[in-house]
Amino acid sequence: MDLRRDVFQAIADPTRRAIITLVAAHAMTPGAIAENFDSARQTISKHIQILTECEILKQEQQGREIYYHLNPQKMKEISDFIEPFRQLWEERFNKLENIMQQYKTPKKK
Repeated sequence: MDLRRDVFQAIADPTRRAIITLVAAHAMTPGAIAENFDSARQTISKHIQILTECEILKQEQQGREIYYHLNPQKMKEISDFIEPFRQLWEERFNKLENIMQQYKTPKKK
């Protein structure tokens, strides 16, 4: 499947991140998701569509209802991409902290 949307643009939106957080706990219907927001249901449906196109959410038919749940494999792919950058910044912050400790002046009593 050729994805039309960039996963990082999708998760950049705060409403979509909130939707991801909601469905991470348990699968939800679009109506149940929309109840958590002040936005129009149509707006939330568009956010759900974007997350589904990016494969962050998967849909599952249960009777007449469609439930959306988190796709852990896609979240792992995102995490795997970000991890080297997190490690790089953590190392830099640790080095900076060590340098700052060297210049810390002792408190006078």
